[in-house]
Amino acid sequence: MQVLVCIKRVPATGGRILLTADGQEIDTRHLGFAISPHEECAVEEAVRLVEAQGGSSTVLTLGPDAAVEQLRDAMAVGIEQAVLLETDGREWDPVATATAIVDAIRAREAVDGPFDLILLGNEAADSADYQVGVRVAVALGRPCVSGIKALEVNGSRAVARREAVGGWEVFDVPLPAVMSVREGLNLPRYPSVPGRLRARRKDVERQVPEHRPGGQSKIGLRLPPERDRAVEILGHGPEAAPRVVEVLVRMGLLP
Repeated sequence: MQVLVCIKRVPATGGRILLTADGQEIDTRHLGFAISPHEECAVEEAVRLVEAQGGSSTVLTLGPDAAVEQLRDAMAVGIEQAVLLETDGREWDPVATATAIVDAIRAREAVDGPFDLILLGNEAADSADYQVGVRVAVALGRPCVSGIKALEVNGSRAVARREAVGGWEVFDVPLPAVMSVREGLNLPRYPSVPGRLRARRKDVERQVPEHRPGGQSKIGLRLPPERDRAVEILGHGPEAAPRVVEVLVRMGLLP
């Protein structure tokens, strides 16, 4: 089985987001970077599939030179090969992103044969684009299932499930196929120290994609208003117990 995982370098989701003075970019001076949480699950799923069924796994990202760090994070948990589509810092809309990914996939498949499965995150943690996976599938002419939280691959077919109101939607599709996954598909493993050392020694293939915009254009970024927070000290030690009960009654949690 040949599996490709597409990931994105995003600001660490636990950090406080600030904007540059012109409102055009996220101020990253005090932020760390990571792989989008949905895509961490896609990486884990690719590793598990190859461990169970054999084959090879590849991780690909579109981003600056610094995105090599996220590629090596994926290799540290078991992905074997990595491809960086290196950008110059300009904005890449979903159309341009999908086009660059498709070009890279076609070039790779012309040499090594088709990927059986292409996995992406359901949406990016920073821009929340839901389009890239679907656009990649349409361009390649392959079946696509989005938002999946369970996946089984048996021979030449894959069974994917996603949550629906009151139950599950189940899709049985032929391979090769494209899947966009949601957080909760699995529990991603942490990279070990030996895994990180091995990842540091692996080569990263680099390509420079052609920028072909065709979708949305950015006017500016705006942060949502912050909600006020307040803390009330109910007391200290056993003397606080009556106040706790009072608050629970007020909230309707106790009769």
